[in-house]
Amino acid sequence: QLQLVESGGGLVQPGGSLRLSCATSQFTLDNYAIGWFRQAPGKEREGVSCISTSGDISNYDASVKGRFTISRDNAKNTVYLQMNSLKPEDTATYYCAADLFGDDDCARSVNFEGATIDYWGQGTQVTVSS
Repeated sequence: QLQLVESGGGLVQPGGSLRLSCATSQFTLDNYAIGWFRQAPGKEREGVSCISTSGDISNYDASVKGRFTISRDNAKNTVYLQMNSLKPEDTATYYCAADLFGDDDCARSVNFEGATIDYWGQGTQVTVSS
């Protein structure tokens, strides 16, 4: 079964930074818009950020704008989420998702509303606590 793999999560103090990675060795991500989602215990999954196939379009939820930066390196088949100035409310399991030819979906909504997500990762835990 084709799948994305997230890495880079962990425990960090408030104000700290982490960089998450989303990759796969099973297929090329070149034609996929990639989104980062998160889900905290007892809460619904929410879109955090997304990036177009070429990286020229990115979208952020208001709660992370100015603190998180999404990027991609298609040569390495990897998408990154740089998270700075982390807050306790950023604590969640973070998932990446792939949407084939999903540039318009990402531009329209960080949650990819109405779109079909083709692949998900298994998630990586981010805990922000002192």
